[in-house]
Amino acid sequence: MTERQLIQEILNTVDVIYDFVNTDDDKKEYEITINRQDGDHRPLENVNKEIKHYFTDADFSYDEELNDNGDDIHVQVKR
Repeated sequence: MTERQLIQEILNTVDVIYDFVNTDDDKKEYEITINRQDGDHRPLENVNKEIKHYFTDADFSYDEELNDNGDDIHVQVKR
């Protein structure tokens, strides 16, 4: 499984909408915007905490900004 596939698996598990903004597969660095789905009433902090847990368990760094430019979470991950 590639890093990108693992990232997609993590984000699909948490059930969020995401978009890769900037990626460098060679350096294994990924910039991603993440939004809760319509009707998702989970607090943003809880969603972020769950996502962060999965990424750190998979040995990714996780640098996030909440409520960034209209997106719920803007994150940079690196392995």
